[in-house]
Amino acid sequence: MDTLSLSTLGHHLQSLRRAQGWSLSRLAAAAGIAKSNLSRLEQGNGNPTLDTIWRLAVQLKVPFGTLVAPIAVPLGEDGVEVRLIDQGKDTPQVDAYWMRCAPFTTRVAEPHTPGARESLTLISGHLEAGPEGDTRRLAAGDTLTFPADRAHCYRTGDDWATLLVSVVYHGEAQR
Repeated sequence: MDTLSLSTLGHHLQSLRRAQGWSLSRLAAAAGIAKSNLSRLEQGNGNPTLDTIWRLAVQLKVPFGTLVAPIAVPLGEDGVEVRLIDQGKDTPQVDAYWMRCAPFTTRVAEPHTPGARESLTLISGHLEAGPEGDTRRLAAGDTLTFPADRAHCYRTGDDWATLLVSVVYHGEAQR
């Protein structure tokens, strides 16, 4: 992530944390990251993983898209790129993402907030996806919907996979 995006993410994260009255120590402990790492992230330094950003969003009880909305660049690591396309303004909240996975990539995503459901439509390539232990093989044009409030994975074979992902937040997720 570029310097401007890191700084933007850090300031936004800090404002969300403070708006909820959370200390740096409390959020770091709840998200399972070192306080020093969270401090660096809020200062616009560091290189947060997608999992770290997801855990912070879950602990703050905001959709992932709310946390990354101010960032215009794709977020990525280990062969996976994710970009927020749009966020709905209604209830329940719906976030839409573009996602691309490199060949021979396995990404295990941590659970979203309670009650969240995820739908993905494969645009190109092949992909195995779904909750751990209950995945399904998809080809271009296939759509899969599953509970996203438990760990789930995306696994590619020997080609790139491009997909559209929507997450519908029910329950605790707030804007």
